[in-house]
Amino acid sequence: MTAATILDAPARLLFLSQDPARVAAQLDGAALSQEAAAPLRDDISTDEITPVPILTHFDEKLGRYPYTGFRADGALPIGIDAVRQAGINVVVAGKRYGKGSSREHSPMAEKSAGVRLVIAESFERIYRQNADNIGLYTSTDMGLAARLQRGERITVDEIVAGRDALAAAIVRAGGLLAFGQAQLRDVAPAAGREGPAPRTLFEKIVLRHLLQTPATATDPVQGAGVFIRADWRFIHEYYTGMAAHMLHARFGRPLRLVDPERIVVFEDHTSYVEESPNHVRAGIVPNVRAMCQAQRDFADAYALRQHRTLTEAEAARDGGANVAGISHAMMAEHYALPGQVVVGTDSHTPHSGALGCVAFGVGTTDMANAFVTGAVRLTLPASLRIELDGAPPPGVTAKDIVLHLLALPEIRAGAGVGKVFEFAGAAIARLSIDERATLTNMTAELGGLTGIVAPDAETARFLRERRGVDAGIEPWMRSDPGAEYAAILRVDCAALSPLVAAPGDPGNGVPLSTLTARPRIDIAYGGSCTAGKREDFDHYHQVLAWAVARGLTLPEGVTLFLQYGTTAVRDYCVARGYDKTFAAVGARILQPSCGACANCGPGSSTDAFQVTISAINRNFPGRSGPGSVWLASPPTVMASALAGELVSFAELQARHAAD
Repeated sequence: MTAATILDAPARLLFLSQDPARVAAQLDGAALSQEAAAPLRDDISTDEITPVPILTHFDEKLGRYPYTGFRADGALPIGIDAVRQAGINVVVAGKRYGKGSSREHSPMAEKSAGVRLVIAESFERIYRQNADNIGLYTSTDMGLAARLQRGERITVDEIVAGRDALAAAIVRAGGLLAFGQAQLRDVAPAAGREGPAPRTLFEKIVLRHLLQTPATATDPVQGAGVFIRADWRFIHEYYTGMAAHMLHARFGRPLRLVDPERIVVFEDHTSYVEESPNHVRAGIVPNVRAMCQAQRDFADAYALRQHRTLTEAEAARDGGANVAGISHAMMAEHYALPGQVVVGTDSHTPHSGALGCVAFGVGTTDMANAFVTGAVRLTLPASLRIELDGAPPPGVTAKDIVLHLLALPEIRAGAGVGKVFEFAGAAIARLSIDERATLTNMTAELGGLTGIVAPDAETARFLRERRGVDAGIEPWMRSDPGAEYAAILRVDCAALSPLVAAPGDPGNGVPLSTLTARPRIDIAYGGSCTAGKREDFDHYHQVLAWAVARGLTLPEGVTLFLQYGTTAVRDYCVARGYDKTFAAVGARILQPSCGACANCGPGSSTDAFQVTISAINRNFPGRSGPGSVWLASPPTVMASALAGELVSFAELQARHAAD
């Protein structure tokens, strides 16, 4: 029997070059070789493949928009409908393709535009898994481009060569839903479970949640594809409409959802969309409202628990009764427990790993499949052990630690891609759960599957004081001596100082003290899942209360936004009078929402000349508006807001020592 080929038409390639003229020439019909198109862009994010406004679509309309946020030398060379009109069916790029958000809209937009194969030197885990799940082929064999240009046939067998058996089976089936319909009708816990020591904590938790299926091994090894049972599955408004659409199209109505009481639905990105210039200019606010309504209709139809963030006016009318916030922050505040598995349609789902659970992001199809089968796909990863030694100096936070990690050459080279980051060491023992959550949250930027911290007395304190829960921390909830790690990275936290990450990538971190030229700023933003927690607001208040005591306010031309991560954080701040300090300095206080971090509300830039200092987690081109975004810790963001330029709190204090 003839092996199936991946293309049913002559190959038409688009090399995503660093030169915008070469990209434009290909779209106009030029056929460049890889050498002529070089150098190729690395680190192409899903924000560039499908910018946030595109996410209001979840069907074939996505095919008009792939790469409309792609930047080459500062230019945007790919317009609406350009890929489809040029007949492009193969796209070629450099390293770490598809980094950032878990949005499945990116591969779906590519496929809907006619792309059948994406070739890259390396892929981010979620992007590639999403591509597998919808039947978009991917390969890291860069030699395929020249072969296709010579007219050679490429078979599916070649595409799946070297992939794990489960990934290959899903690709051959044409996607995950088709595979799940055939293979996952009846799943059960796997026998044997934990197996022999030594194991990492991650491995122990996964093996206790392992499912037995016809397509997976009962005693899997590293690199094998498996299915596991999740204790919690959560989804938010940018994904639910797409999930409902694909499930109803394949299975009809009503659906039979597995353990619906363990599904949580969040509306956490869009409460301020009517103040988002990005959405207003594009005329898509009605689309966003329709997208949110589609989620509410799905949740109502299947009696799923829901949380919805509110604007100031809505919160005032509500009187504080609503319990809501950013989805993954809410999971840590209300649902996740040590030893559990949590999956969500957000790349920052690892936030809950601070509690000692396995928490990772998935795409829409993965979640849709998990809704109807109870099974979550996972390729068993290697682990990195991050030994954080020493005591961080005053003014150095977990954000500074993770910016340091992101700037390490081995991380920049991709050593963390797809791996588990296990945080340990003397410095971890000193960090609160809020600070640990900053580390695990930003394993998304580190390229990892997830981050995890073994539960301890601090975990028990957090759960008892914040949630009134007896932690139930058991002796097995730690990694065994002798457990295997791909590498051990050591950081002397005592030697760190405040860091900032220059615009374009969170990995552009440098010690702030080394910047001789200090950029002036127009916008300062404190908030998001990474920096909207109680302890983050303690930092904001510490700096701003110091300023108010000295009569300092924001300089002319600087706007400061503070956005709570959850209603519990808001209530904590109000109870302590923080809101009065924030108002006194001139900050605008925003109700919980993802907001500017996802370019969905106040705090985003509105023109390319604006400079933002932000406590969010990523600063990819276009991520938070058209301007430039510097990343920093909460104290550094507040100090910079007061100075009108990048400074640390210590530097600001020194400037006003005589006050």
